[in-house]
Amino acid sequence: MRRRLVAVLALAPIALAAGCGAEDRPLDGACTASARAIERALERAPAPVTLGTGTRLSDCVARARDDADLQNAGAVLSRAADDLSARARRGDARAAVGLGYLVGAARRGSAHTAGIHAELRRRVESAAAFLDEAGAGVVRALRRGVRAGEATG
Repeated sequence: MRRRLVAVLALAPIALAAGCGAEDRPLDGACTASARAIERALERAPAPVTLGTGTRLSDCVARARDDADLQNAGAVLSRAADDLSARARRGDARAAVGLGYLVGAARRGSAHTAGIHAELRRRVESAAAFLDEAGAGVVRALRRGVRAGEATG
């Protein structure tokens, strides 16, 4: 009897995870392929952005559940945010829209994750800080991107 109880308890997390549905899907490899791939996808912003596999950027955030996924997704998304930020600081409004979309998508993806994605979100958001120095057009573009990313990211 004791062996059966141990076996049932050992399998319980697996059974629970299998029944949780879409939220427990693994992180799509496209989320960690490259910052450049993320940036290319963001060229469609403020229209809805998905990666080549159909994954939304908010899903890249939400599905990064373990330490390795959080680190890998965080590194790629942060690199994309930093690259877009550098271009936006030079006055590139299209880059600002993409950066804003990424910020909005990170907010959307981290909204219901009990805080485990807070650092990833903070790193992406920090790339958008101080863009007001780039001019009003860039700031408007950033805000437009954030609204779109929060809605469809």
